[in-house]
Amino acid sequence: MRTTSIRRAAVPGISVLALALTACGPSSTDSGSEGGSGDTSAAASSEDLSGELAIGGASSQESAQNAWIVGFGEVAPDVTVTYDPVGSGGGRENFISGAYPMAGSDSYLTDEEGELADATERCNGEAPIEIPNYVSPIAVIYNLEGVDNLQLSPKTLAGIFAGEITKWNDPAIVKDNPDANLPNETITPVHRSDESGTTENFTDYLDAVAPDVWTAGAVETWPTEFGGEAGKSTSGVVQVVTDAPNTIGYADASQAGGLGQASIKVGEEYVAPSPEAAAQILKVSPRVEEGSDVNMAVDLDHKTTEAGTYPIVLTSYLLACQSYQDQNEADLVKGYISYILSDEGQQIGSEEAGSAPLPDDIRSEATSIVEKISAG
Repeated sequence: MRTTSIRRAAVPGISVLALALTACGPSSTDSGSEGGSGDTSAAASSEDLSGELAIGGASSQESAQNAWIVGFGEVAPDVTVTYDPVGSGGGRENFISGAYPMAGSDSYLTDEEGELADATERCNGEAPIEIPNYVSPIAVIYNLEGVDNLQLSPKTLAGIFAGEITKWNDPAIVKDNPDANLPNETITPVHRSDESGTTENFTDYLDAVAPDVWTAGAVETWPTEFGGEAGKSTSGVVQVVTDAPNTIGYADASQAGGLGQASIKVGEEYVAPSPEAAAQILKVSPRVEEGSDVNMAVDLDHKTTEAGTYPIVLTSYLLACQSYQDQNEADLVKGYISYILSDEGQQIGSEEAGSAPLPDDIRSEATSIVEKISAG
């Protein structure tokens, strides 16, 4: 497993942002956002923290976590944060076991496999905190010579990954791309080999929009009966698609690099993946039914026809406890999450990892939850 530990990497603007943060006193509440969360004061007080915070989880968050670690290192120079991109499943498992004091996950905790109950037990009998920290489109990435603007309807996309559409010049793909020069080449779909929240979000979309074609439901582990090539973690999928012509895969758009990214049909238009288009789906999606007052998870409305909305979205969460046995651990978790939710943290995540900044009302609610983290 790869562990990311960064203290002073060169991220543009970080030093300037750190100066702005530390110049604010603890009583400052002018964060510059409509939500009025007062997040700059939380970041400013982080300079008194010290110790190590070893966390991990969703590999989709890796780029953003790298940037957040750098920025937090500027305002909390005596804290070492490490993030191990073990995948969402590994993040939840390590959080529940107590190996991680907090974790990143591309899917929220549920009662289906006892995760929510186990996490509640781990958190001293209190409901675990689940707050969104990262919103990004899941891009349908492809490597197809001569095709720069691939367009795919939901059923066509499902047919490709279900193994029913096997040629790039299949009539269904031609219908979506009447002006493209599609080759008579075999399509190689690429999927994650590890348990993955990105896979769960991607298959949840396929299940919602084309259940008669995609029959495996929403799953974290790719169903082997559909075949295809596999890559471990987000970076692994991107590498396989980069190296092999005529491939198509799925990955957090922030890590897609120079690969082609397909536009997906929503209503009567094809929408390209972008942070802004991804953030739109949060406005039309309801909260989960099994929520609590510290659970902000949503059930994404993949079937929306809202104009300008990209429908395949990764809403990634931070999992934490409301209280910890150790005061310093509580302070480190609270300080780091507060930084991520701050104006500066959200700006860095957007600039360095391509994530969509959280809407002000959502960020304000998340901040109010994190402020209650305590020890004892």
